[in-house]
Amino acid sequence: MAEDVQMKRIGEVELDEVNPHLRGRRVENHLGKTTPSSPDRDSNLDLPVLSSRAQHDKRVSQLRHRGGTSNLRTPETWRSCKFSSQSGQPPVCRWSTHPPLSQPLPGIPPPVYASLKDEHHTTQVTTLSNGLRVASENRFGQFCTIGGIGKVELVELEEVNPHLRGGRVENHSGKTTPSSPYRDSNLNLPVLGSRAQHDKRSTTEFADKDKILYELEKHGGICDCQSSRDTFVYAASANIHGLDAVTRVLGEVVLRPQIAISELEGTRTAINFELETLSMRPEQETILTDMIHAAAYRQNTLGLPKICPSENLSKIDQSVLFTYLKHHHTPERMVVAGVGVDHDTFIESVSKYFLDQKPIWEQDSGLVIPTPGLAIDKSLAQYTGGVVQDECEVPVYAGPSGLPELAHLVVGLEGFPHQDPDFVPVCVLNMMMGGGGSFSAGGPGKGMYTRLYTNVLNRYHWMYSATAYNHAYMDTGLFCIHASCPPTHVSEMVDVVVKELVAMAGMIGEEELNRAKTQLQSMLLMNLEARPVMFEDIGRQVLATGHRKRPSYFIDAISKVKKDDIVRVAKKMLRSPPSVAARGGINKLQSWENIQAGLLHHEGKIPGNRGRLSLFR
Repeated sequence: MAEDVQMKRIGEVELDEVNPHLRGRRVENHLGKTTPSSPDRDSNLDLPVLSSRAQHDKRVSQLRHRGGTSNLRTPETWRSCKFSSQSGQPPVCRWSTHPPLSQPLPGIPPPVYASLKDEHHTTQVTTLSNGLRVASENRFGQFCTIGGIGKVELVELEEVNPHLRGGRVENHSGKTTPSSPYRDSNLNLPVLGSRAQHDKRSTTEFADKDKILYELEKHGGICDCQSSRDTFVYAASANIHGLDAVTRVLGEVVLRPQIAISELEGTRTAINFELETLSMRPEQETILTDMIHAAAYRQNTLGLPKICPSENLSKIDQSVLFTYLKHHHTPERMVVAGVGVDHDTFIESVSKYFLDQKPIWEQDSGLVIPTPGLAIDKSLAQYTGGVVQDECEVPVYAGPSGLPELAHLVVGLEGFPHQDPDFVPVCVLNMMMGGGGSFSAGGPGKGMYTRLYTNVLNRYHWMYSATAYNHAYMDTGLFCIHASCPPTHVSEMVDVVVKELVAMAGMIGEEELNRAKTQLQSMLLMNLEARPVMFEDIGRQVLATGHRKRPSYFIDAISKVKKDDIVRVAKKMLRSPPSVAARGGINKLQSWENIQAGLLHHEGKIPGNRGRLSLFR
């Protein structure tokens, strides 16, 4: 009882000996004010101080009720504060249920501290006996990212299935053969990519995708598969101690998949849903990317659509897919890359699951369609230029977005392959053009000072987006500007885009060039901080060239880009025939011939148009 009284009196403190000006029940802080009742008294209490102390006293009281105690109220502390209202010494309290922090916790393993050592950040590349390349780079951390990257080239599959085409997998220039007089125009490369994304593929070792995910979850792993116009990428990230298990999963998915009928039907359903969603979305970038490639590479290689036509889904069966895998998932066309792994350990695991164990189509030849004359066509992409347009109603955003119905336009020029000496200058040019949407978040580093912002979006209120893109491949490239506006301003939008393309070969300021170079260097280094991005960089470079160039190489190359380099690559691109893709309300779209004439004019003037654009029309 006496202890409770003492605990309650903690808040009743006489501060005579601390400060003679602090007295009474309403203690106040020092603002120089006095009151009749206390001439020396200040007028405002420092409430946060007493409030904090009151909270502390409440916590101490709660600790007593729970059986715990505190050693904060030691005799030395009490006497140093000169609390005259307490005649007796407060009880000394100690924790009784928790160990002190000065001692190691029982049952916890001792920490393993990182040691200082000289790390050599070099990418090691080894070619196995079957031609498979293994590339890796060690990196500090407890997790690793590994995966396989396969090359997608041109394949003549007319003897396999006349309906299988597209996405740079086959070379279809309109020819027909007696065996397939009605060949369709699209391979279903997206079927494989979508199937891998949705189903993760059952394999000979794993009955279904749940077994694969369960195996990865043991090591904190995740997986992904992506398909592009020129590569397939299978990747997984997991704890470094699960390297062998994850490599096993990767080998099973790539070389020994079991394509069940139920999985194939599920993938067809998923792709149909995605196609329906794509047609109802206001965003048109995916469709326009296919359209601009179709215009730039008419009826060949990269011009074949990546989006799967719905009529082809029912024509793709297990034998067709296995035949495709047999001819594309071959060792000489693949690279297995890893980040954060020991190279020798990685080679051992890869050899076990990619070299010693055979692919499923070699174990069972009945899975594939007999194709004695089937061969991979290594034709180069042929840039043609042209126009692809689709006059339709583009969906609008639901709700009060403020965005009207938009018409979309893409104007492209032939660019440079990623191994071309002018690849780095055109990347700097792309960064200098920049761009974005009218509702893009601003701020430093967001591209608000790029040309398509300062010259287009900030000047023409009816322009809702303007963005530059640079697509680079092994044997070609495509540089383009994507813009959108209401259908009533389509003609003016063409003028604006053409003028900006022509202005690339004009006067270039030193400040904007340095800003673009700095932004490109920053983006490169920041992206490579992510382990999956670094994995893809290693895999793609080794697949294309057999080795990897260090980031320092590109940083140095970017810093050496001059104004003359930008002007030179811009003039070279402007000499190529334009590629035009348009979708939406485009009845006012100008002809391809007029667009080409405007690009060849030194000021970008299109024949028959008014000389000056109004900012307010």
